[in-house]
Amino acid sequence: MSNISEKKLETTSSRRDFFKKTAVYSVSAIAAASIMAPAKLEADDHNITHHVKWGTTLGDELNKYPYGKPSRYEHNVVRRTSSLMSSAGDMHAAVSMCPLHELEGIIVPNGLHFTRTHNGVAHVDPNKYRLMIHGLVKKPIVLTLEQLKQYPSETRIHFLECPANGAAEWKGPQFNSLQFVKGMMSNSEWTGVRLSVILDDLGLKPTAKWMLAEGSDGSEMSRTIPVEKVLDDAMIVWAQNGEALRPEQGYPVRLLLPGWEANLCVKYLKRLEFGIEPWYCKEETSKYTVLTKSGKAIQHFYPLEVNSIITSPCPEKPWKDLEIGQMIEIEGIAWSGMGTIAGVDISLDGGDNYVEAQLKGLVLPKSWTRFSYMHKYNGKPMLIQSRSRDDAGYVQPSVTQEKGIIGVEGVYHRNSIVTWEIKKDGSVNNVQVRTDNCPA
Repeated sequence: MSNISEKKLETTSSRRDFFKKTAVYSVSAIAAASIMAPAKLEADDHNITHHVKWGTTLGDELNKYPYGKPSRYEHNVVRRTSSLMSSAGDMHAAVSMCPLHELEGIIVPNGLHFTRTHNGVAHVDPNKYRLMIHGLVKKPIVLTLEQLKQYPSETRIHFLECPANGAAEWKGPQFNSLQFVKGMMSNSEWTGVRLSVILDDLGLKPTAKWMLAEGSDGSEMSRTIPVEKVLDDAMIVWAQNGEALRPEQGYPVRLLLPGWEANLCVKYLKRLEFGIEPWYCKEETSKYTVLTKSGKAIQHFYPLEVNSIITSPCPEKPWKDLEIGQMIEIEGIAWSGMGTIAGVDISLDGGDNYVEAQLKGLVLPKSWTRFSYMHKYNGKPMLIQSRSRDDAGYVQPSVTQEKGIIGVEGVYHRNSIVTWEIKKDGSVNNVQVRTDNCPA
């Protein structure tokens, strides 16, 4: 029995002649290169030997779509929802999942950014927008949007992640889909002002220890944030990926707390109050607390732990038409709210052995980092995993390690290793590898 099975778990004719000759002349060259990308010689491929429609017709006028839109052939690249991830089926209080398997790089287009709403998507009139900052500040103030934008701005790249990302997997695999397993997150470029800059202007009183952030939509989403975080890297942002925030992202203004729970990054921000104690709002008492194995809940549990996920292959993107000996890329995303990704390891056997992956592209603090590992395909079943670590010294835990601390009842801050089962036919399934004997 295998180790894996033991685990739980120009004219048509002239163009055609040209390609036929090319096929003969280049066989040796292609054979030499085939280890990376085996070539299939299709000299009579209709799409090569005949003119294609778009090459013989006039295209759309330049400015037919003044804002721009994706190709119609990309119509399946969208956010998706499930009634299971809503408030009793009410899609006003729900979450839409980012299509991680369809993304390239680390910046998520605004139209694909994951969204969580508590009272639907509000449409705030920017001309009537006001931000009040009061409490333990020397100069309380009410700012219009234009006044807020008069402060010096900066642009930074950070992820936003719901602390319930992966919550559906708390007792075992539920969705055979990357989008629904880890789609409650996205990574964007944010533009705004550091809150510390505003507070330098207003004067924060020494007795101020906590800040209340309150939104202006119907839910009046409210959260309490320690002043240390506020003065560290908190931002008030009004732009995302070079344009104004979308309504579903809190237009015209939202709070951004890099690396911390996305629900703390209050949208439609209308009020900041400074005080000496936490406010203990609904969303930090009855919600967004972490139930531990002992039955006690952890409050004020803000930073998001080191995490990673393999995005290719995945259930939506299985391996197809591969040949034995072909080199194929295993790729994914790693992130940490504690700092910067320091490395990612890949396992092909469900966690018994690991090899180091290569980090590629930008490696930024509290941001997505892409990783890659080249695998020589052998046609055998596999259990593939990624395990990330950050510069703060944290390592992504196994499912067993995580459940040993949190138990199986807590739905927040679940960052355990995700396992994809790759079958002999290349199909991919979401499974869990555990070394304990406790029931799922």
